[in-house]
Amino acid sequence: MKLNQNLILVTTTVLLVAIGIILFILKNKIDRLPFFGALTYLCMIGIGINAYNLQDEKIKTSHYSHKIIEDKNNLFIFQVVERLKPDAYNDKYIVKLKSVNNQESSGKILINIKHDSLKSTLGIDDIVFASTIVNDIQKPLNPYQFDYRNYLELKQVYHQLYLNSDALKIITNNKTTIYGYADKLRVTINENLIEAGFKNDVLGIMNALLLGQRQSIDKSIYNSYVNSGTIHILAVSGLHVGILLWILNFIFRPLLYLRNGRILRPLIIIILLWSFAVIAGLSPSVTRAVTMFSIISIAMHYKRPTNIYNTLFISAFLILLFKPTFLFEVGFQLSYLAVFGIVSVQPILYKLWKPKFLITDKLWQIFTVTLAAQIGVVPISLFYFHQFPGLFFISNLVVIPFLSLILGFGLFVIILALLDGLNETIVDVYSFIIESLNDFISWIAQFESFLLKDIPFTIFQVLLAYLIIIGAIQTYKKRVFKWLAICCLGVIGFQVIQLNTKHQSLSDVFLVFNKSRFTMIGQKLNSQLIVHHNLNSEKRKSDNVISNYKIGESISEVVEDSIQYLYNFQNYKILVIDSLGVYKNLSFKPDMILLRNSPKINLNRLIDNINPKLIIADASNFKSYAFRWKTTCEDKKIPFHYTNEKGALILK
Repeated sequence: MKLNQNLILVTTTVLLVAIGIILFILKNKIDRLPFFGALTYLCMIGIGINAYNLQDEKIKTSHYSHKIIEDKNNLFIFQVVERLKPDAYNDKYIVKLKSVNNQESSGKILINIKHDSLKSTLGIDDIVFASTIVNDIQKPLNPYQFDYRNYLELKQVYHQLYLNSDALKIITNNKTTIYGYADKLRVTINENLIEAGFKNDVLGIMNALLLGQRQSIDKSIYNSYVNSGTIHILAVSGLHVGILLWILNFIFRPLLYLRNGRILRPLIIIILLWSFAVIAGLSPSVTRAVTMFSIISIAMHYKRPTNIYNTLFISAFLILLFKPTFLFEVGFQLSYLAVFGIVSVQPILYKLWKPKFLITDKLWQIFTVTLAAQIGVVPISLFYFHQFPGLFFISNLVVIPFLSLILGFGLFVIILALLDGLNETIVDVYSFIIESLNDFISWIAQFESFLLKDIPFTIFQVLLAYLIIIGAIQTYKKRVFKWLAICCLGVIGFQVIQLNTKHQSLSDVFLVFNKSRFTMIGQKLNSQLIVHHNLNSEKRKSDNVISNYKIGESISEVVEDSIQYLYNFQNYKILVIDSLGVYKNLSFKPDMILLRNSPKINLNRLIDNINPKLIIADASNFKSYAFRWKTTCEDKKIPFHYTNEKGALILK
């Protein structure tokens, strides 16, 4: 591994030197070298690999993974670096290891602290001692489930700890990093806002819009923003930073009258923009936006024309140079694709109509910007979220014009909160604005017939969709047959994938899904899925297991039924034994046994009587029962499949 890294580093260095020599000798004659472009691409790839390797904590000898003792208590000292959205049972944090078992260590880990109303949450930069067992992060246990393990690995988090709040000992809560001070400022702002009278729903939106923290948004409100197509306004991004830049330019305009005002103003603005980015948590979207606008400000200072594409690529290069894994962040991808859509498609759309009146012109601008951004992100959005908000243009026509008011007024409210200058009138007015925004978003989201859900979309369809979009744009701009041919090839490729997906769906599958405390059995017959389950209506409504499988397998129809005691799949008979434990005096010989609801049976006797080819235990059983059955099956040399350990059982 080390040899490969050194080889890549040496090769990249040689390529950089070669490019430098070519640029120095040939200068303006580079276009005559057909291989120069390929050389540059190879060099950029090498830089990317080296940037990733330099930040790969796991290859370092100091990484905690080389020092932990499995299945035993380890002594940890760690520093809190990030607060995550809590789940129903735990508060969650990303922490940086200081030492493991009294040895200096590095690396990050996820900690889960059981909810305790008597204990306060941890703050960023808190240094904490704990003793516990290290746990792996669970892999997906159902097909097409979100891979949280892979998501955390991109953040270089490979393990997790489960702790009770009384098992933690805070060594120090002093702030030592800029992130710690930013978190302390956010906490102070929130305490003052709560004291002034802001309620939870309003406070959650304020935190998202102004401070870049979405952890406290109510789930129903968050879903309304998703379903209405306005979720982008809750992630601090280019739109927010652009408005902030406009406000700062207006505030600091008097500096231009000073002798060095043209240097001082952009310098102050860039410092304030990056301060805002740090307070907002340096998320990929805000980092991208601030980097891009910083480059634009510098270019404006030198009075040189800026090419927006070059600006975007430079900002992306700088960000990925320091944070290579941002490339795989959904927010990062959506941010850049939205901006590329705006700068490439919006001018084309805007030229289609020339409104005579100012107000219609402004509305037309907003509509074309919204539509262009949607064209830029819709393929990747379908891939990640599998839904399309049909009323996005209506919601954005209302939301975007008022966002400047919400942000400008909101910054004023925060400044007053820090100065203890908020009064009831200001609180009521701003709360009314936010509540009105939430009510409008909820009203749009209620038109469920306009929200297209469960749309299957693969990564190959994403690539072909962008090929079609790029081909169409270039065909319009350059009127060259080559781009029309590329666009048509993309359409043909898209159709081929659709036909292939439909063909692959024509198969039969038997599944036992993993669902904690419940049983879910699926029978896929071509493009139809029959689901047998015992979920109540509330659980079924919030469950994503079936919808994920439906999307992943391009299933057209889902039928639901109660759980049966016998299933026939191809040449196999699968007997279901529930809590009653009934299996004697059978008129047939089952090939497989599915145990559910923790039946009190003697498994040794069952195996001797039936001699099945496979025993399955789903997640409705007690774990202690499942592990005891596993031991019995190992002794009897019978295959055993526990869904809570191995994931869903899939028979094809």
